Amino acid sequence: MSDSSILVIYNAVLVDSKLNTPGAVVVEDGKIRAVLLGECKTAKNALHYASAFLSDSSSDSQPQFYDAKGLTLMPSFVDMHVHFRYPGQTQKEDLDSGLRAAVAGGYGTVVLMPNTNPVVSEKTLAKKIMDEAKSKNLARVFQTVSVTKNFEGTDTNEISKLSANEFPVISEDGRDVASSAVMLEGMKKAAEKNIIVSCHCEDPSLAQAARPYRERALGFMAHYGIPAGKVNVETPNVPKAINFEIDGNLTKANSLLALAEDTATIRNIEIAKMAGCHVHICHCSTKTSMDAVRRAKEDIALGNTNDGFECTVEVTPHHLALVGTDAPNIRALVNPPLRSDDDRRSIIEALRDGTVDAIATDHAPHTQEDKAKGSPGFSGIETAFAVCNTILVKKEGFSLSKLSRLMSENPARLLRIESGRIKTGYNADLVLVNPDEEWIVNSETFRSKGKSTPFEGKRLTGKVHATFFGGKQVF
Repeated sequence: MSDSSILVIYNAVLVDSKLNTPGAVVVEDGKIRAVLLGECKTAKNALHYASAFLSDSSSDSQPQFYDAKGLTLMPSFVDMHVHFRYPGQTQKEDLDSGLRAAVAGGYGTVVLMPNTNPVVSEKTLAKKIMDEAKSKNLARVFQTVSVTKNFEGTDTNEISKLSANEFPVISEDGRDVASSAVMLEGMKKAAEKNIIVSCHCEDPSLAQAARPYRERALGFMAHYGIPAGKVNVETPNVPKAINFEIDGNLTKANSLLALAEDTATIRNIEIAKMAGCHVHICHCSTKTSMDAVRRAKEDIALGNTNDGFECTVEVTPHHLALVGTDAPNIRALVNPPLRSDDDRRSIIEALRDGTVDAIATDHAPHTQEDKAKGSPGFSGIETAFAVCNTILVKKEGFSLSKLSRLMSENPARLLRIESGRIKTGYNADLVLVNPDEEWIVNSETFRSKGKSTPFEGKRLTGKVHATFFGGKQVF
């Protein structure tokens, strides 16, 4: 495909939160110039229908035509929560590998977390990362700045230097702000700037109490050669008593971590209410925490909160797809852990009734060595659409349009960008998918450096075929 500024994608099924129809899209200079509804199966047809829009175009370039071959064209996905490990942890991921993984997964916008080395605590470093990412011209990148300097939990002064246009989200992700007073101070400053505070809700003292149980389980796993980074490995020679010890210790750890999530979620919502702040709850995984979010939204609807208070919530593909109370998934280490089936069902119902605002991957790549030592997290950005399509659309009866709202429109709205819809004037950030194509996950084909996934060897339905960023095909 040439670098022409006009592109016509035809012979497609157009799906977004409000569309599900055959059609074509005319793109000019990175924006959607026209949306053509109805059968448009040939380039000749596409030219005929698009001619009215092309005749008054300011461009002298000849249009380029892309045959979608009957596949589904959607707004590219928007991820509110990813880890690209840059700077300082490039053995796990870097901007190049992370962005290549993102576009392979159909993503056109990603929000990077600040738990890097050094911690992204300053506007200047965040801008440097975003400028470097922009030069690669693969996807839109927002770099979050930490709520407190260097995650030390005391200094929130950098928030006052930020603008919501450049930095719509800040986060202490990977941990929580331990001091409620400091969190209140940070949220008040964020509220003044109209910046979202994205919260990894985890009470630090309870997380610390859970650590010995997880470490004891990892010790047994290491001794008996059970890989912590892979959940589908058979271990027939491990004594039953050892398996019982491993899973029993992980169960105790996960119970404490559920309490850690629930207490911190309730605390952060209450602090945000007082601050008049927009709090965004990351990777919500328990029924109790989701119920707290639902109550907060009900209070907002009834006008029972301070001006400025908003509460939104994201869930991950792995929490809506997997149960973590039994082997093997109990050994798939991630924070927050995979939960019970009751918790999983509560997440799906919250997606169904509109409580959940967005699906975010929490893409967290690690080396196999680090996973073996117990580093929590999965590489999820290349499997996210397929997991969500398999579970929500194929099994739970969600429409593809509803999935588009959760993966594209809603997060784009939260970030205040004109993406997430197939609509005239919006960014031509698009993804071409086959929602009915089955494939088997093989992490060795991942563009991400991180190869740990609980979906290894699983058959999923829904395949990304092409991704366009500003009308340019980047995958």
